[in-house]
Amino acid sequence: MPVPHPLLVLVDPLARRTDGESVRIARDVLAAGSPGVKVCLPDGPEEAARALARRGRRRPVVIGDDRALLRAVRLLHLERGLAHCALSVVPVGRPGSVALAGTLGVPLDAVRAARTVLEGRERRFDLLIDDSGGVVLGGLRIPPLHGERERRGTGGGPARGPLGRCRSLVRTLTRPAPGPGAARLRVEADGVLLTDLDSPVERVSLTPGGGLVDVVVRRRSEDGPVRARARAVTVSGPHFRYRADAVVSGPVLTRTWTAHPSALRLTVPPADPPAAPATAPPAVPPQRPSPA
Repeated sequence: MPVPHPLLVLVDPLARRTDGESVRIARDVLAAGSPGVKVCLPDGPEEAARALARRGRRRPVVIGDDRALLRAVRLLHLERGLAHCALSVVPVGRPGSVALAGTLGVPLDAVRAARTVLEGRERRFDLLIDDSGGVVLGGLRIPPLHGERERRGTGGGPARGPLGRCRSLVRTLTRPAPGPGAARLRVEADGVLLTDLDSPVERVSLTPGGGLVDVVVRRRSEDGPVRARARAVTVSGPHFRYRADAVVSGPVLTRTWTAHPSALRLTVPPADPPAAPATAPPAVPPQRPSPA
């Protein structure tokens, strides 16, 4: 199946250092199947961003790990280009660093992934996009697992929101620590309060799906989790970190994630089952937690 437009292949520098042989194989397959392919070997994210912005009608292909894929998605979102092009990826990286691409249906073998770029079909995926321009494809966890280190700081900045929320954050800073493995967080789903700062939280997870955000809050004082589906989720707390896909970010005082249905067009193998309809179901009112 011929590709509709020439390709712009962005080879992440970490992929070249980690597995140069897989990079070479992928480049050879793409060059043989797409006449006029342009290969870019950027030295860093800035050069990759410039090449992506000047792609014209070329279809972008990322050769690299999950973080390279996420950077490309974020850049396309910031330039409002996600709706106008399909993105392809050839996963190359250390074991574990390409897990996200695998869960999205992309083959992890360099030859099969390159052939998917040439012969595959588009599939649309929901995204979560936060108020700093960060993107989430697979899921998000607050706080990160113990021992995970920050990989990309996003900057804290002053907390936004009503004066009451700011005062509650200040009061929380003077309270005793909630204990190992817990955090003090305020979580709101479409404006409905799921948990507040006075109830220690063991985990908050957000997952895009069906055009909405699936929210699960596990509080130390509750037997079962609090669940909700919403279009937007805001989390506030005293300098918390979070893991979004392959990246740990923070610390921040507040962050809002909004669901963007079918925002990402990704090339996947043609044998995959048809994608679900893009129409988002109506929002389900969040479940109010019972009094502690």
